Amino acid sequence: MTRGTVTGDAVSGGVGPGERLARAALTRVLEPGDEHGGRWLAEFGAAGLLARLASREDGHDELTGVGETRLAGYRNRAAAAVPERDLAAVHALGGRFVCPGDQEWPSQLDDLGDARPVGLWVRGRADLRIWSLRSVALVGARACTPYGAHMAASLGSGLAERGWVVTSGAAFGVDGAAHRGALAAGGATVAVLACGVDVVYPRGHAELIGRIAEQGLVIGELPPGAHPTRSRFVLRNRVIAALTRGTVVVEAEYRSGSLVTARGAQRLGRFTMGVPGPATSGLSAGVHELLRGEGVLVTDAAEVAELVGDIGDLAPGRRGPVVPRDLLDPAGARVLEALPAQGTADGREIAREAGTTADEALGRLYELHSLGFVERHGDGWQLARRPTPADAARRGGT
Repeated sequence: MTRGTVTGDAVSGGVGPGERLARAALTRVLEPGDEHGGRWLAEFGAAGLLARLASREDGHDELTGVGETRLAGYRNRAAAAVPERDLAAVHALGGRFVCPGDQEWPSQLDDLGDARPVGLWVRGRADLRIWSLRSVALVGARACTPYGAHMAASLGSGLAERGWVVTSGAAFGVDGAAHRGALAAGGATVAVLACGVDVVYPRGHAELIGRIAEQGLVIGELPPGAHPTRSRFVLRNRVIAALTRGTVVVEAEYRSGSLVTARGAQRLGRFTMGVPGPATSGLSAGVHELLRGEGVLVTDAAEVAELVGDIGDLAPGRRGPVVPRDLLDPAGARVLEALPAQGTADGREIAREAGTTADEALGRLYELHSLGFVERHGDGWQLARRPTPADAARRGGT
């Protein structure tokens, strides 16, 4: 997979410095997914919106759709925003702020409409737009079972080996296992945080998030220093869904943020997949409900790649083990099936049961004898006796 890279906080594109500074400020004003703010952004532009929030003149208010109390909150946050400080903080981490209109901006996020992120704070050297063109979301339960962790890691490593970017939320459980699987395969992975990209959450994943920042990308809508909340976790999921070609859910209860991601992917026209679990497991109940609807059942990375990939990305055919009888031609198989389960039968009896001539049956019997399927005892034929463990022991002792 081609891996584009960017350096420092340099971001190429058509966004002017004033617009970029205003958008950076607005990430402190607007909560993720704020559709009122998104509508205002589309109408006035970032700099125009920030100017209107800074103005308190009577009769000048063009920001409709919200009450005075909420509008006052926007204005207070706008007055306190210092975007230069936030840009310097992310630059000190080797990161950058990416806006709509930048060359690195993933255009599929535009499918979110007015809920599109104001911008994304990014840590890591890779090009987010290029990586997002071939990415899959792996999400699931935080309190997953060993089975769920194994499947997430296996899918993560398998997709990474096939050149896919594994995108998840860096949470405990399935998310962490998916990231680790991709990293272990030397592949690409993106962590979408519900906090600032300089905030380690959960704290137990400090080392993992550090590795992702070095080997992959850590991104978020919230400015440096911002902490996660319950609503921010839920809203973060829409970015995961929009940023990827499809979402795979590995273990999820009926009420699960992972299902929010999956349903968001469905609304956006993305592929939605689920890994089945035991019918008795509450942790798989949400996945099974997803599979009863529009979700597609997958069990390994090859099946995921077949669904979300290009023409020719086909999973291998699945079948049970091949036994020696499977290799017989139809006539030989009929003769073999005509032999009794116990005892012997002569050639004429076998021919009659097989629906063929005695000469044809005899010829097939000699072939089956050479292949080890039958034994001859005088004029009779019988099925070859399978060696028992006692037989094997006797042969080993001679």
